[in-house]
Amino acid sequence: MSNFDERPLTVSRWALLGAFLLGASVPLAFAPFEVFPLAVLAPALWFLLLRDTAPAVALRRGFAFGLGMFGAGVSWVYISIHYFGHSPLPAALGVMLLLVAYMSVFPAALAYVGARRRVHGARVFLLLLPAGWALAEWLRSWLFTGFAWLNLGYTQIDSPLAGYAPVLGVYGVSWLTALSAGLLAWALSTAGRARWLGPVLLALLWLGGAQLKHYAWTQVAGAPLRVSLIQGNIPQDEKWDPAQQVATLEKYLNLTRGEWSEQGRERLDLVIWPETAIPAFQHQVADNFLAPLTEEARRVGTDLLTGIPVLDRERWEYYNAVIGIGQDEGAYYKHHLVPFGEYLPLRKILGTLLQVMPLPVADFSAGKLGQPLVRAAGYPVGISICYEIIFGEEIIAQLPQAAFLVNVSNDAWFGDSLAPHQHLEMARMRALETGRYLLRATNTGITAIIGPDGTLRERGPQFETTVVRGSIEPRKGSTPYVRWGNWPVVIGATLVVPVAVFRRARPH
Repeated sequence: MSNFDERPLTVSRWALLGAFLLGASVPLAFAPFEVFPLAVLAPALWFLLLRDTAPAVALRRGFAFGLGMFGAGVSWVYISIHYFGHSPLPAALGVMLLLVAYMSVFPAALAYVGARRRVHGARVFLLLLPAGWALAEWLRSWLFTGFAWLNLGYTQIDSPLAGYAPVLGVYGVSWLTALSAGLLAWALSTAGRARWLGPVLLALLWLGGAQLKHYAWTQVAGAPLRVSLIQGNIPQDEKWDPAQQVATLEKYLNLTRGEWSEQGRERLDLVIWPETAIPAFQHQVADNFLAPLTEEARRVGTDLLTGIPVLDRERWEYYNAVIGIGQDEGAYYKHHLVPFGEYLPLRKILGTLLQVMPLPVADFSAGKLGQPLVRAAGYPVGISICYEIIFGEEIIAQLPQAAFLVNVSNDAWFGDSLAPHQHLEMARMRALETGRYLLRATNTGITAIIGPDGTLRERGPQFETTVVRGSIEPRKGSTPYVRWGNWPVVIGATLVVPVAVFRRARPH
């Protein structure tokens, strides 16, 4: 009798472990592994584990799935905090675990709602779970300043579902990826017409995406531009060392002069240096470095964009910025700052706890949204710095005016982890959503030129000093996503979830 009583508990534990392992397999669908079918198969099997469960059981299985997915996918956070932020290992691991637990709340809540409202069959597989997943990702992108990492749609950047990205954005692709999982789960869990209808609908969904991939949403707006992206590969522990400042500046200058003096090539239009490539405030190097660099750039007819900290000495605020040098000049101040990296939330309460950026005095200040676009190589440019590239709704605020996109970053903070590959994958999605070339210059990699279809046109190696060269075309026009943003997906998911959980009262 005791063995009989223990059996349900044993099954439940195995199911909990299964949910965790399924979640842990999902990061294999993201870069650098890119096994994109896992983003459909793993959630489909997790959906089946939620079938006909009590609310408490569903909650635990949803949380376990999240722990596996985010624990495996964002474990690199402790590297940034511990190895480069110099926080004690227990504190770094604690922050990472808190972040993973927070992100796991979203799939747990979704699973709980379905079980609590007793949503079954097609309603749970085709309505609640897919729409709820997309809505949860969107909520996660802005709650508490937002952490829009590991959105399911990014896994499909090379799959047929990528065709929907210029129309619906990454959250729409996430919805369709989860819907694909729901169709598979529905077909596996029911008899009758679902056995064949589910695969038929799945095939139609993916064929539709494949057809959309052939459609050009934007048009060429000018002659090709020759660009060079400089990857200085400055170690993070040397980057802000005053003794290394001259060597760093000379390295970038010599690499750039090599591009200007190269014989047998057409004129170079644009050079881009990474985030904070100049490890000093703008006013500190204005006369002895920036002024002669500007004259030299004008003489050879090339514009240059570089990351640099800028100090406003009237307000005593400093910014993470990109400035233009050469024929066109201007500045972009980073708007979406990294919490605990570029500023400390609740500073009055937390003091200096976990402040990891090795810059003096105070937090970075945020630039305004909707800043005038910087011009480079004769065109307005949509600029983003590091973390900002993961927020599609902020990138499209610079469109359709921007002829191409530029993202500068210092992914040395991530070390040799999954994060630089995931970061590049998200940049590829921004190019695809907007129908624009995207130039990504980073300190240690991954520096790349991305086409308006999201494909990698040129890519440099990690942790090497290199120059990535190529040609791009300025483009004009708007994709549906640029015009509508995330609102079609958000409104649609917000309407679908209540429809899925609503149950008509039966007459007595």
